[in-house]
Amino acid sequence: MQAHELTISNDKAALDMETVYTFLSRETPWAKGMPRETFERAVAGSLCFGGYIDGKQIAFARLITDEATFAYLCDVFVLPGYRGNGYASALMKHVFASPSLQGLRRIVLVTTDAHRVYEPHGFTGLATPERYMERHNPDVYKPA
Repeated sequence: MQAHELTISNDKAALDMETVYTFLSRETPWAKGMPRETFERAVAGSLCFGGYIDGKQIAFARLITDEATFAYLCDVFVLPGYRGNGYASALMKHVFASPSLQGLRRIVLVTTDAHRVYEPHGFTGLATPERYMERHNPDVYKPA
């Protein structure tokens, strides 16, 4: 897909793994300190999308999915120097048009500050938050 000068692909071989890993493990609160091996296992077991301008990766999104009923959207980012140009929205449109995600019953995500990015794509607050539970280990990436 081409949106403005952004090209989007779900070809894992095209991912700039160093750029993605460095940004996630150093710049995001949810993956700060993630070991490289953990990152590589996560990518291997997920449906991943890269956003590229002139061959340089500037955006990323990852979905954990069975490609039949459910997906969890995570690790979405646009590099800071490229924000404000509609690239996140273009990435989301491409992701949700993916044949692998058609007909899913539920797609969920967690965000602290990007609600405005996801709401135009049909995301809302949980209709029944009392049904959701989590097992959360926030210290998993902290050195012992």
